[in-house]
Amino acid sequence: MTPLYEVADVLRRNHHQLGKFTLNSWQDRTLYAIEVCRTAQLGGHIDKCTNPQCRHIHISYNSCRNRHCPKCQGHKQEEWIQQREKELIKVPYYHVVFTLPVELNVYALSKPEMLYNLLFKVAWSVLSDFAANPKFLGAKTGMIAILHTWGQNLSLHPHLHCIVPGGGWSGNKWKNAKGKNKYLFPVKAMSKVFRARFIRALRKVTNISHSISRNLFAKNWVVYCKQPFYGAEQVVEYLGRYTHKIAISNHRLISIDNGRVTFWAKDYRQRGKRYQLKLSDAEFIRRFALHILPKGFTRIRHYGILSSSLKKVMLPQIERQIGKVILPAREESKHMQCPVCRIGRLITIFTFNSRGPPSDNFILKFAAGIM
Repeated sequence: MTPLYEVADVLRRNHHQLGKFTLNSWQDRTLYAIEVCRTAQLGGHIDKCTNPQCRHIHISYNSCRNRHCPKCQGHKQEEWIQQREKELIKVPYYHVVFTLPVELNVYALSKPEMLYNLLFKVAWSVLSDFAANPKFLGAKTGMIAILHTWGQNLSLHPHLHCIVPGGGWSGNKWKNAKGKNKYLFPVKAMSKVFRARFIRALRKVTNISHSISRNLFAKNWVVYCKQPFYGAEQVVEYLGRYTHKIAISNHRLISIDNGRVTFWAKDYRQRGKRYQLKLSDAEFIRRFALHILPKGFTRIRHYGILSSSLKKVMLPQIERQIGKVILPAREESKHMQCPVCRIGRLITIFTFNSRGPPSDNFILKFAAGIM
């Protein structure tokens, strides 16, 4: 279902003052890309249906392909999931979340790359060391970690979603997790270790004061672990929800009237109860821009036996021991299916640049083979 409103609509009506709401030129460029996505400013192509009974002519404008754009994630997400499906291990997977306290938001604003790299590094060190401990597992495990920086109200809320297989590789055999499918490792113990290691790592790269350190140690840091996914399809569904998610989707927008944006949000302190939040254009754009990651920053990372350097060697050995995941055949992508007859496929017959599409008369003659 096509959303009634888009983030791009809000950006377009504030085009000449977007720089007021951003922190740097990279955020400016990103907002502009989202603003012009799938418009004549990016050029486009003319497609023709291959069905002889249809021959529909369809004009498409190019996508910006920016990873923060609400309209550009579906195709990337589908490709990524198809690759991950080939790497699933036939075991339960756990969903572990590492969250940074609000006191560290000052670094998320001033030194985001440093802070988020530390979050990845420390989270993996905690999980890998707990896995290596014979008391909990005694094996080498893996992790797929996905950075999210937002809360439902678009506030700054950096946290890491991780999926971790319920076991690991020890010597030359697979070992299953000891949590009896209820938990991976004790979350209270992980939380304390995560807090201590992160603060220690932060001290090495910043001039954080002892008073701030004491305040951080006084807080309970949150490490959350959900019960495991029991089937490969559940893991795939999880990946689909989280990997290419952005701060807010167009479908959450309710109205954009009178210089204000109203959207749906969830209050997880009230069991995920939905409510409507209304922000001025300026505040909405400011909050949205907070979640534009630094240029080139990798927000999905693979570790341990799921890392690119190890999985080609490890996964075949694991599959020989515990079996291979067999998933139902996927339906063929309908990305290029004709929207009119839904039988033929669209093939590109002409491309045009940012000066805009050709005239209707040109299109008709070109499609008919006259030109």
